[in-house]
Amino acid sequence: MTCCWRTLTLFVWSRMGRVWKSLFWILKTGGSCLHLVELRIPSHAVRDQSARLECHFDLDGETLYSVKWYKDGNEFYRYVPRDSPPVQIFKLPGVTVDLHNSSESQVVLSSVQLSTTGLYRCEVSGEAPYFQTVTEHGQMMVVALPDTGPKISGGRPRYQVGDTVRVNCTSGRSKPAAQLAWFINGEPADSDFLRGPDIVVTGREGLETSVLGLEFTVKQHHFNRGDMKLKCLATIARVYLRSNEESVEGEKQPRASVLESRGTVAPAGSRADRVQAAGGPMTFIPPHISLLVFGFLSTTLLQVR
Repeated sequence: MTCCWRTLTLFVWSRMGRVWKSLFWILKTGGSCLHLVELRIPSHAVRDQSARLECHFDLDGETLYSVKWYKDGNEFYRYVPRDSPPVQIFKLPGVTVDLHNSSESQVVLSSVQLSTTGLYRCEVSGEAPYFQTVTEHGQMMVVALPDTGPKISGGRPRYQVGDTVRVNCTSGRSKPAAQLAWFINGEPADSDFLRGPDIVVTGREGLETSVLGLEFTVKQHHFNRGDMKLKCLATIARVYLRSNEESVEGEKQPRASVLESRGTVAPAGSRADRVQAAGGPMTFIPPHISLLVFGFLSTTLLQVR
């Protein structure tokens, strides 16, 4: 059997000293204790979607008197099982209760907005004569997701070793601002390469745009099979993850030209290599033609003699 410790405070007026004295009696009473088992409040919820707040408790023999929910100290939901109807709702800005899906152990908020963000507290009370009360709280933030993924700007289609890469990654408007990260060929970029981030706030709702720059000098190891991949990743808590990747080529160095001649080459200094017409340009004569011409000229000279 579990035991509950209850504290009673009595204030006694002393005429002589004119002071309040607090006397505490701790009464050990046999019986059961009301206690909270688990409080589930999502740390983040997406705007225009529903959010489920759960408060699980164990009466442990007690009788339930009420379950109350508060936002930033203001009550918006009350469940009293002996009342008819048992549920009562109090209007609060940004809080819309889905009555059909709410009960003694959970409250469903429909179409949450940025104004729904706040501190939520569940309070459970037992019946007379002790009216035991247990309470727990948690923070929930509503996120406005970006309407577009991250965009990469400022890059070139080709780079070569020694060039400087200067690019920016810009997230879509959101609240809070997206967290940006750069990757080079799948590996996180060195922190020395990063520029920013810069946050720009715009609009009536104060939506935020984040910009993260990347700047570094290209080295040979930045190319993988002639390509370099630059990726930007945007995240917001565990409710948003988007990325954008660009692949750039390394500039190929020009190859040296190679001239090659094939065939039988006449001996160096041979008169058959080239024949120059009088006053004309030098003309290349193939080797086998040169031999024929040389033989013809030799026979002609012998006949003349």
